Amino acid sequence: MRALRIAATGMAAQQLNVEVISNNIANMNTVGFKKQRAEFQDLLYQNVERAGVQSSTGGTVVPTGVQIGSGVKAGSVYRITEQGALTQTGNKLDLAIDGKGFFQVLLPTGETAYTRAGNFSVSENGQIVTSEGYVVQPAMTIPQGATDVTISPDGQVQATIAGQTAPANVGQLQTAIFYNEGGLEAVGENLLLESTASGPPIVGAPADNGFGKLKQGYTESSNVDAVSEVTALIVAQRAYEMNSKVVTAADQMLSTASQLKS
Repeated sequence: MRALRIAATGMAAQQLNVEVISNNIANMNTVGFKKQRAEFQDLLYQNVERAGVQSSTGGTVVPTGVQIGSGVKAGSVYRITEQGALTQTGNKLDLAIDGKGFFQVLLPTGETAYTRAGNFSVSENGQIVTSEGYVVQPAMTIPQGATDVTISPDGQVQATIAGQTAPANVGQLQTAIFYNEGGLEAVGENLLLESTASGPPIVGAPADNGFGKLKQGYTESSNVDAVSEVTALIVAQRAYEMNSKVVTAADQMLSTASQLKS
């Protein structure tokens, strides 16, 4: 009975849907997290009677035919890259990008990763690093004994040193933008990697044309909305239940058929 297999694909699809939603909810408080959505596609159809074929010698044509679908499959799980709310922290090394762009991070493998999470710190060598200790690119060092650090909206980093009247220039932060941000590959730890789908990065100074400006003392919150996620979870749960009822109904029909006596 096709209904059993079709309903099974529906249950598998809604299970994936719930997994995506649960990951969104779990990361509601993750800095710079971007929520995801699952999309689905119908599977192949069996033509029991093809539309458009002649149904008589008089030239009449079957108007619609008979097509029976075979269920559903996951088409994609895409990332929604809309900006989250900017939250003021007061930490001088916390940065948020107001607009498009990603911070660049050097991984231990030598690869460059990209992130919207700007909750940075200073390493034992004075370098600006992520919470995992990965160096933010371009690498720069805060002078020892600096009493204050100022980061302008266009990414210029200056440090105030005791005994000096003028702040010292430390370096220039740069951000990267992509033609297809949704094509970036997530690898955990708030990091994304370039992929064929995302295209190569375009690197430039913040606040330039097409690049978002930096806000010091802020971080970008997750763009997960609790109400919409709970609503989507309820819808997915009900869809799963309805597919399971189809399985039960098909099983009862098979049981009835098997008990028929000649």
